[in-house]
Amino acid sequence: MARKSAKSNDSEAQVKNSLKTQSQGLPPSPPTLQDINDTLESNFMPYAMSIIVSRAIPEIDGFKPSHRKLLYTMYKMGLLTGNRTKSSNVVGQTMKLNPHGDMAIYETMVRLARGNGALLHPYVDSKGNFGKQYSRDMQYAAPRYTEVRLEKLCEELFRGLDKNAVDFVDNYDGTMREPVLLPATYPSILVNSNQGIAAGMASNICSFNIKEVCEATVAYMKDPSADLLPIMPAPDFPGGGIILYDEAAMRSIYETGRGPIRIRSKYFADKSNNLIEVTEIPYTTTAEAVIDEITELVKSGKVKEINDVRDETDLDGLKICIECKRGTDQDALMTKLFRFTSLESTFSCNFNVLINGYPRVMGVNALLAEWIVWRRACQKREVVYEMDKKKDKLHLLDGLAKILLDIDKAIAIIRNTELEADVVPNLMKGFDIDSLQAEYVAEIKLRNINRQYIINRTADRENLKKEIEDLEDIIAKPSRLDALIIKALENVAKKYGQPRRSELLRAEEAATFNVSNMIEDYRLKLFLSDHGYIKKIALTSLRNAGDLKIKEDDAIVMELEGTNKSEILFFSDKANCYKVKGYELPDTKPSEYGGYLPNLLSMEEGEKIIFMHVADDFKGNVLFAFANGKISKIPLLAYETKQNRKKLIHAYSDLSPIVCIHYLTEDVDMAAFSNLRKSIVFNTSLIPLKTTRSSQGVQVLTSKKDSVMTEVKRLEDTGFTDPEYYRVRRLPAIGYYLKEDTLEDRQLTLADL
Repeated sequence: MARKSAKSNDSEAQVKNSLKTQSQGLPPSPPTLQDINDTLESNFMPYAMSIIVSRAIPEIDGFKPSHRKLLYTMYKMGLLTGNRTKSSNVVGQTMKLNPHGDMAIYETMVRLARGNGALLHPYVDSKGNFGKQYSRDMQYAAPRYTEVRLEKLCEELFRGLDKNAVDFVDNYDGTMREPVLLPATYPSILVNSNQGIAAGMASNICSFNIKEVCEATVAYMKDPSADLLPIMPAPDFPGGGIILYDEAAMRSIYETGRGPIRIRSKYFADKSNNLIEVTEIPYTTTAEAVIDEITELVKSGKVKEINDVRDETDLDGLKICIECKRGTDQDALMTKLFRFTSLESTFSCNFNVLINGYPRVMGVNALLAEWIVWRRACQKREVVYEMDKKKDKLHLLDGLAKILLDIDKAIAIIRNTELEADVVPNLMKGFDIDSLQAEYVAEIKLRNINRQYIINRTADRENLKKEIEDLEDIIAKPSRLDALIIKALENVAKKYGQPRRSELLRAEEAATFNVSNMIEDYRLKLFLSDHGYIKKIALTSLRNAGDLKIKEDDAIVMELEGTNKSEILFFSDKANCYKVKGYELPDTKPSEYGGYLPNLLSMEEGEKIIFMHVADDFKGNVLFAFANGKISKIPLLAYETKQNRKKLIHAYSDLSPIVCIHYLTEDVDMAAFSNLRKSIVFNTSLIPLKTTRSSQGVQVLTSKKDSVMTEVKRLEDTGFTDPEYYRVRRLPAIGYYLKEDTLEDRQLTLADL
C-alpha cells in the first residue's frame, strides 16, 4: 500500500509540474522513465488475471462466466417451462449481469443453441437460423428474428439453486444477485466441449457422451481405482465422425489432460455414379475449408482423380459431394484426402479448469474427483437447507402443541386482550413460547380449532421429527450423501442419455495413405557416373536406346537394376548414406546427362558418391575397406529405418579414408592390395559381423613402412593365376609381393597395381 501511495504522489506531482510549466510558457520537461516491471505489474497483470479467472477458462460446473450469466438470466425469465421468447429479450436482460455488448452475448447464446450444433447436449432450445458449427459461411440470423428457451436438460443445472446449494454474489453494479456457480447434478464440464484462450494459457475440453460420463462418475464414486476407459472409452463429438482409437494415447489423455485425438470424416462411396458423399467431418474444421483444400490439391495436380467437388448441405444436414473420374479407387482416394486435407484432423486436448480460482490442467480422473468434492458440498448445503426449513416448521408446531393442550386458555387470553398488538406478547407469557410460535398460533383460523386439526398437526410434528433425524443422518454419513448424488446421476443418464455419435475405429485397423500405392511400378536401370550424375532409364526404353550420353571427361562407374519403388542407398566419401525411392529420382532419356546427385540429395560441398545399392529387402552385408588396412562388415539391415529418414550420418567409420565398398550376399574370396605392391587373398568369413555402423572393423592388411591399403577386389576380378600363393588363413597379414607369373596380363596389371 505504501508503494502504491508513493506512486500516486509522484503522479500528482508530475501533473502539477506540467501545468505550472505550461502556464509559464516554458518548454515541457522530459518524461520520467518508468520501470518496465512496475508498468507490467500495475497494468498488464490485472488484465491477465481478469481474462484467466473471469472470462476464458471454465470452472468446475462446466461454464465460463458469460455462459453462466446467460443461462441464469433465462432461468429467472421463466424460460425453463414457458414458451420461447425473442432472443433480443434475453440479450437485453442478460446485460444486467454481463456488461458486454449485445452481439457478444448473442454469439454466446448461438453456441449454446441446438440449431448451431456446436454442443453435444445443447442448453438452449432454439427456433430460427442459428448458423451451423460445421459451416464457415452460413451466418446466424439477427436476434430480433430468432426465439429461444431453455432445454429440459437445464433442470439439472439449476436443481438446488433455490435451496442454498451455491453462493450468490452481487452483479457488477450491485442491483442484482447471481450465482457464483451452477449446482449441476452431473459433470457438465466433460459433457460439452469448451474452448478458451487466456493470457499465457488456454483451455480445450472435448465433449463426452452424457450417459457414459454419468456411469463413469458413479463407478469412480464407488471405487476411485476403477478403470474408466471401458465405461467411457473416448470423447463423443457433436458432428460425429470416426475417432481413430489408440488406447495408450487415450489413457495418457485421461491421466494428464493433454494429448491429441485423431478424427476422420465419415463418407459413403457411390461406385455406380462415381461419387463420394461426405456426411460427417471432424469437429475442428468446416465444410468450406475442406472444399477449398480439395480444390487446391486438384489445381496443383497432386490429386488427379477428381472431376468436381461441391457443397450439397441442406436441411437434412451436411453433405460434401466429390465427383470422381471413371475407374477411380474411391477408398484409396479418400485415404489420400485424409492425408492432405482436414477431412482427417486432430483435436488437441487441454483440460485446463479453474479450481477454487486457480487454473489447473487435470486428467479425467482428477477432474471427476474435483467435481465429486464440489458436488458433495452442494448436496450437503441442500440437505442442510431442507433440514433447517423442517426445524423451523417443527418449532412452530411445538408452540402449537402447547396451545392445543389448553385451547380454552388461549381463546380466553385472546378475548380478554384489549389491544391487537398485545395478543402475541400475552400468548408468549401465558404458554411460555417465543414470538414466532405465538404469531403462528394467532394466525390460526377459528374454523381450524377442532379435533381433526389437532390430530393432523400432532401427526405432522411426529413426521417432521423423523424427517429431521433422517436428514441429520445423511449429513453425518458420507455414504448416504453419495447415494443421493449417484441417484441423481443415474436419473440424468436414463432421462437424457443418447447413443454415441462418434464411432470408434482402432488406429491400426484404419486404412492409411501410402505414396507407393499411387505410383506406377516398373523395372529400370540406374547408371552412376564418376562426376555424380544418375541416370534412371526404364528397361523398355533402354532396349531401343543407343549409346548413353555422358560428358567427355566423365565415365559410368556403376550400374544396377531395380524398380521404380525400390529404395536406393548412396554412400558418400564423407561417411554419409543418402536414401531415396526410385520414383523420387527424375526419369532420364538415354540422350540426357541425368540428375545431378549433389543437388538431388542436398549433399555437402565437395562430397562425392562412391557407391550405390538397390535395397529391396535389406538382406546381405556391406564391406567397407579403409586405407589403414582395416575392413568392417556391416549388415545391410542396419541402414533400414522406420522413420523414413533421408540421410544417415556416420554410415561407416571416418577414422581413416575409405578405399572401396562392396555388397555381399554371402562370404566370398577377396584380394587386398597395398601401395607396396603387396597383396593377400582372404575369405570374408574371417571378418566378424558388426552391428554398429561406425565400427572400424578388423585389421586385414598390416601396415609396414607407413604403407596403406589401396584396393580390395573380388578374387575373380584380380586376374590371379595362382591365388593360393597369396591366401592367408588368419588376419591380419603382412601380405606377399606381387609376382609377374601369377598375373594373367603382366604388363597392364602390374602397371595398374
